[in-house]
Amino acid sequence: MKRNITQSEIKLFASLLQKKYRKQHSLFLVEGSKLIEEVLKSRYTTKKILTTELYFSKYKSFFDLKKLDEIETLIVKEKDFLKISDTKNPQGIIGVCEFETGKFFDVQTNRIIGLENISDPGNLGTIIRNCNWFGFDNIILSEQCAEVFSPKVLRASMGSVFHVNISMANSFIERMKELKLDGFKIYVADMKGENLYDKRMNVKSVLVLCNEANGPSKEIRELADGIITIPKYGQAESLNVASASAVILSHLAKIKLVKKT
Repeated sequence: MKRNITQSEIKLFASLLQKKYRKQHSLFLVEGSKLIEEVLKSRYTTKKILTTELYFSKYKSFFDLKKLDEIETLIVKEKDFLKISDTKNPQGIIGVCEFETGKFFDVQTNRIIGLENISDPGNLGTIIRNCNWFGFDNIILSEQCAEVFSPKVLRASMGSVFHVNISMANSFIERMKELKLDGFKIYVADMKGENLYDKRMNVKSVLVLCNEANGPSKEIRELADGIITIPKYGQAESLNVASASAVILSHLAKIKLVKKT
């Protein structure tokens, strides 16, 4: 169904550019055809599609997708679309979707990624994308991580946010303690630790990646069953946490977290 957007809807959807209103309404925006295609393939519910008349006319075939049959399409004037868009040169299409974090977390998994204080949206989105690529689909975020449904995180993840299980911990440390009681071993990545390639890890494992500026918190260090690091062969001072995540996840995916003997 297609109709023109109302002024009250413009105000509501424009407010979703701010975190507090996303939380208040349990809604977030997905901008661009690529991200919308990804969210439509996921278990997330898309409530509305917002588009300009020009985009609707130019890409009519996109709106013929079967999954869009029951989603209402709202036509937005160009000047009003700019109020809702987060980008300088918008494509002309935005999805309005519902929050789903934690609902699908797989409690039976043996492989969990913990992210402590990853505050940069680009890093968080890239790490989530890496987790999705290497098959680590259960992710726990600490309280100080960037908001997972912010436009920058969604773009950096290239839609991977919609294909992994994300849980936002009220207390990250308490959540880690609970996992330890359930038999999980906690391995923390840091600049100073045991060589990643020499470390044998328990099958039930949590890999914790931390804010690169401050490193792991004192509390997570005390909980850790092991501190691991990527060996350095060159002169660079450090690796970006998102880059480091790709190296570590690739290695762990390859060895499939071999049980310690």
